[in-house]
Amino acid sequence: MIRKDEEMPDTNQAFEEIEKHRRNIDEIDEQLVELLNKRAGHSLVIRGLKPEAKMGLFDARREEEILTKVAGYNNGPLYNENLREIYTTILKVMKETPSV
Repeated sequence: MIRKDEEMPDTNQAFEEIEKHRRNIDEIDEQLVELLNKRAGHSLVIRGLKPEAKMGLFDARREEEILTKVAGYNNGPLYNENLREIYTTILKVMKETPSV
């Protein structure tokens, strides 16, 4: 029979490993937020330039081009369909973001 105190080191080690991964995720999330805001800034500049360039605000071909490129960058573990869903949402939010 395993005593409770014999289980603790494995449990503590697993807990520490989980915490390490969570800290890594937090760092990645911080980077993602920074990158999404940079992307939004470029998107807003493009939006401001489109009327001068006589371009419509919505470009379905460009959106499909973005989704195709993102799928090409993918090495997993996310599936291309997952990335398509994520990027479709990003593109939707970018279109709804008010100009500064």
